[in-house]
Amino acid sequence: MSNAGYQIVQLASGVNSVRSLAEKETFHPVIGPVAEAEALYVKQLHLIERVRQQEGAFVVWDVGLGAGANALTVLRATRRIPCSIRLLSFDHTVEPLIFALHHKTALGYFDGYEEPCQQLIKRQQVTFKDENQIVEWELRQGDFPTLLDEPLAQDWPKPNAILFDPFSPARNPAMWRQPLFTTLFGLLDPAKPCALPTYSRSTMLRVTLLLAGFFVGAGHPTGEKEETTIAANTLDLITEPLDHRWLRRARNSTGAEPLCEPSYRQAPLSPETWERLQNHPQFK
Repeated sequence: MSNAGYQIVQLASGVNSVRSLAEKETFHPVIGPVAEAEALYVKQLHLIERVRQQEGAFVVWDVGLGAGANALTVLRATRRIPCSIRLLSFDHTVEPLIFALHHKTALGYFDGYEEPCQQLIKRQQVTFKDENQIVEWELRQGDFPTLLDEPLAQDWPKPNAILFDPFSPARNPAMWRQPLFTTLFGLLDPAKPCALPTYSRSTMLRVTLLLAGFFVGAGHPTGEKEETTIAANTLDLITEPLDHRWLRRARNSTGAEPLCEPSYRQAPLSPETWERLQNHPQFK
């Protein structure tokens, strides 16, 4: 079933997801939207424990709102905790979310959140109470790299967690460039621990994150992916930090040099990049 450039597809796991016909990519293609979000974000971020311990609002940046599965899984996981969640979603379009709402029964993850999602689409923001949770949800619609570079980005609420879920580097290289992650890291509050998990485990991405200033580790598996990636502004949030064995493998990789331009390519580490990696605090 398709409409407006999107299609409902059944995955090997038996659950349904959304496929972008233009990008030729399926959202959460391995184990499905909810299972992937639970593994990659809720469990890996120790989200429930961290939200319980948080004084004041727990701030989440949802980079790649898409069809809404990541944001809604986070909200559902924390709805019974007396807490305040401030959710800032980013995407250049709300079309996948509109499409997903039209197919909410097939997707199965909108239970109780239809009205907030409709308000978010209509007004770009919504505030609501869900069980013990107070949610303030905003949408920043536009090109994410451009939004990051605008002066207004300095005023965004500083995140405790970042859900980083754009299309793959081959399809959307602008979202995986070194300058983007450097700017993103610069917007964090050094005094507020923040973790950024993402589905990729590529050496290029990990080098990019390290050079941006993050500490980086191996992330939880999701279905067929034995490993993902997690980055943070404090080593305390990394369970399995990359070590010197990984560093040696990165040096020998043919595709480790970060992207600087919004076009995909693979290249080995430059001498300058290798020197910077060796001097990263994680490997000292």
